Amino acid sequence: MSDILSKKQQSTLKKINKGLRRLTGQAIADYNMIEAGDRIMVCLSGGKDSFTMLDILLELRAAAPIDFEIVAVNLDQKQPGFPGHILPEYLKALGVEYKIVEEDTYSIVQDKISTGKTTCSLCSRLRRGILYRTAKELGATKIALGHHRDDLLATMMLNMFFGGKLKSMPAKLVSDNGEHVVIRPLAYCKEKEIEQYAKLKQYPIIPCNLCGSQPNLQRQIIKQMLNEWDDKFPGRLGSMFTAMQNIVPSHLSDTKLFDFKAITKDSGVINGGDIAFDKEEIKYSFAEKTNIDEQYYRDLPTLEIKDLS
Repeated sequence: MSDILSKKQQSTLKKINKGLRRLTGQAIADYNMIEAGDRIMVCLSGGKDSFTMLDILLELRAAAPIDFEIVAVNLDQKQPGFPGHILPEYLKALGVEYKIVEEDTYSIVQDKISTGKTTCSLCSRLRRGILYRTAKELGATKIALGHHRDDLLATMMLNMFFGGKLKSMPAKLVSDNGEHVVIRPLAYCKEKEIEQYAKLKQYPIIPCNLCGSQPNLQRQIIKQMLNEWDDKFPGRLGSMFTAMQNIVPSHLSDTKLFDFKAITKDSGVINGGDIAFDKEEIKYSFAEKTNIDEQYYRDLPTLEIKDLS
């Protein structure tokens, strides 16, 4: 693969970078993800999302009006064939502070999970515990994960289909052990743009052969469904994400969020009354909120791997 990009590729890279920076900056501002004096532990898996997150956060830090630190952390889970030299070499060349944590979670997962069963649940629990411990050792005030908009949507669909809950990954939360703040700076970013950006940046991607290679995972099936839907109906996923930010409890069915029992004829019209769907009010509010034109993304040229060879 060539290290030299054509003028067309350089132009596309610049456009995508601008969009990703704007969306990431908007998410950080909306959820107050990063504050002055923060020490951000950026979890770097070796995949396209975490590489992009680190890249964008470093750029934003350079231009930010506040000072904060970044330390990249990779968990080497000792999967067979894992190229342990790639990330240290990349991070050294980048000049960023980093730590490689070596824990043989692979053997534990293989020992505890029967053949044919998915390993994600146990692997995630082990990984979270190790990352929380590492954050404490490093004095990190925030833990940054590389989940993007499509991950948040897929999680919502998984919870709806299989968990019976209207729930997703929040852009900011307190960790399971109650000791850390976890942030997702790429929460507004599309996976397609991240994938295209990673190809153009030519990151040394390390494929996951522990959980990511398992066939027929429900998350993979849901993401495939969302991708097909996005191809067929452009803009729908953006509208779905906007819906996650515009909850109307009075027009759902959770009695813990809204006091339906207290409604009487004297309560007055609540949130439009019986108008459950009004086409005139449907807008691309996500694009408006983030100051990004949805058409801008649709007009970006699609680059295949062969374009970089």
